Amino acid sequence: MSAILEIRGLTKAFLNTGKKDKTEVLNNLNLSVEPSEFLCILGPSGCGKTTMLRCVAGFESYEGDVLVNGKLETGPGTDRIMIFQDFNQLFPWKTVEKNIQYGLKLQGIKDKAELKRISDSALKKVKLDGYQNFYPYQLSGGMKQRVAIAKAFALKPSIILMDEPFAALDAMTRTKLQKELMQLHEQEDCTILFITHNILEAISLGTRIIVLQTGGDIVVDKKNPIPKPVTPDSPGYGPFWTELHNALYA
Repeated sequence: MSAILEIRGLTKAFLNTGKKDKTEVLNNLNLSVEPSEFLCILGPSGCGKTTMLRCVAGFESYEGDVLVNGKLETGPGTDRIMIFQDFNQLFPWKTVEKNIQYGLKLQGIKDKAELKRISDSALKKVKLDGYQNFYPYQLSGGMKQRVAIAKAFALKPSIILMDEPFAALDAMTRTKLQKELMQLHEQEDCTILFITHNILEAISLGTRIIVLQTGGDIVVDKKNPIPKPVTPDSPGYGPFWTELHNALYA
């Protein structure tokens, strides 16, 4: 099976404020992702997780190559959609419906009936049917993240990039959205790259898990052996959690 995403020799350095020298965040990172994988990315703060996703999304300049479906990508595109941790990633002056339809219009869809059909379907998938005419300020944090997820899936991208999207939510809402995201991943047969600091979340969601260390070194890269749904009582959970924990805090 051909990889849907190939990262070759990805190197990224940031110029230090007020100085002439640079801090290298990623150094010669190589990674291949297969279609339909749910890749969870663990790593300490500052190791380059978010920078890697931003490079894949086309938001950063870098050295190396990023290929999606064999095509070299050099800038943003609707084949790669990023969902952030921040709740304020929606246009506050647009309704929920118009937020979802904005990206569809950029793809060239102009027919109002088709736009409504797609946005209604996307909202139904994230259990927000009936909220079409609400504005972001009228929504809870969890509901805003649902809209962001609906907006992403509506575009049918090749890859969805998620940067700790549930980190700021309460535990109950977080668990609920994790289950809904797993269902969407199965239904839509999509490829997801998901950053988290939470080992349980990584094991619960991922079909594959990698652990990055400073500089973007991949120190663990394993298929998830724990069958879903995952709980701390799942067979093999303890040893796998310990392996990831030891790699994360080495």
